[in-house]
Amino acid sequence: MSNIQTYISENKERFLNELIELLKIPSISADSAYKNDVLNTADAIKSSLLKAGCDTVEICETDGYPIVYGEKIINPNLPTVLVYGHYDVQPPDPLDLWDSPPFEPVIKATELHPEGAIFARGACDDKGQMYMHVKALEYMTAHDELPCNVKFMIEGEEEVGSENLGVFVKANKEKLQNDVILISDTGMIANDVPSITTGLRGLSYVEVEVTGPNRDLHSGLYGGAVANPINILTKMIASLHDENNHITIPGFYDKVENLSDEERAEMAKAPFSLEKYKNALDIDAVYGEEGYTTNERNSIRPTLDVNGVWGGYIGEGAKTVIASKAYAKISMRLVPNQDWEEITQLFKTHFESIAPKAVKVKVTPHHGGQGYVTPIDSIGYKAASKAYEHTFGKTPIPQRSGGSIPIVSLFEQELKSKTILMGFGLDSDAIHSPNEHFGIWNYLKGIETIPHFYKHFVELKNK
Repeated sequence: MSNIQTYISENKERFLNELIELLKIPSISADSAYKNDVLNTADAIKSSLLKAGCDTVEICETDGYPIVYGEKIINPNLPTVLVYGHYDVQPPDPLDLWDSPPFEPVIKATELHPEGAIFARGACDDKGQMYMHVKALEYMTAHDELPCNVKFMIEGEEEVGSENLGVFVKANKEKLQNDVILISDTGMIANDVPSITTGLRGLSYVEVEVTGPNRDLHSGLYGGAVANPINILTKMIASLHDENNHITIPGFYDKVENLSDEERAEMAKAPFSLEKYKNALDIDAVYGEEGYTTNERNSIRPTLDVNGVWGGYIGEGAKTVIASKAYAKISMRLVPNQDWEEITQLFKTHFESIAPKAVKVKVTPHHGGQGYVTPIDSIGYKAASKAYEHTFGKTPIPQRSGGSIPIVSLFEQELKSKTILMGFGLDSDAIHSPNEHFGIWNYLKGIETIPHFYKHFVELKNK
């Protein structure tokens, strides 16, 4: 694959322009107002896969947004790589915190991306990383260097829980049959410290509603005599952690995997500067569960966080009311062995039990998924490691991620194959936040590295 760097250099501007056009489409799956944009993005992905060399590409309808499926089968007897990605993006709110409009991509340099980064919603999560695979296929087919079969499954509902993907996978096991699944929807430690994600946390996402009086009340006439749902909700939320930031839900930690001192020592070898971490976030101190480091808190320990809380009057000026209702959205990141449905039920039972009789509580589960750990002695991991060694010049570090990709455990359950997580983003790329971006160097480095994975995977598979 000696031509790949030359090919990338010659086509750099085109690769960037194609991604920029994709990022201009506001494919927000959580908001039905953007339905046509999400569907248009699926059409754009289909066109890109065909141009890159797929023999067949189809838009597979679901009860939600469609899945784009494409394949290039060069020999049924050869191994098959299944590439998964998603074309939907998170809502861009709050818009006033963006330095440039979220769907008008701009390129500018940053401290960590001196060569420039593309600023736009979806730049890193996951359009930019997904599109690396499309361009890698383009190179391999154009130079007759595709050593095995490849299938693509690109969905439009990852950011809202991938509810319909499970149905699709279960109904299409033969179509999706593969030897390894390849995903780029994670990150790496640094541009000069490559890493491969070997573990993901699971997720339980719920919405809670606390109802007091049957209407908003005058806070002067009723204050102090009637339960205020907002006051009560905040007290209930505060009680979910103790003084050591340990989650107080009974049974929550019963199945938590506790890593050995040896495993924790290996994790601690990854380069990490607490001062740089704090400076990047503009905070004076870190905060979390007692007895664990920052990197352990955000990867191998479960968490509970409020993602949004609202109720009452939040408009300009004052309105003296006791709101009838208060709401919150809460996510729990889970570690391997914690079952998301069991945790959701534990949360529901506990949250309802701690509510005073003066209010009514409703807990609505939204979505979730299991955690996942991939072995570092698998052929897929070894192939990925060799690919990084070739393009980065150093062996990547295995690293557990604090994020969740709920469908990864589903893939192993239904398709009986391991997933390799080759991410090229950085923690500082602000995914899910204002000013999300993806380094141009990272984008092109991904395109360069991915074909080497195919090469080494086939070689190792044939040994």
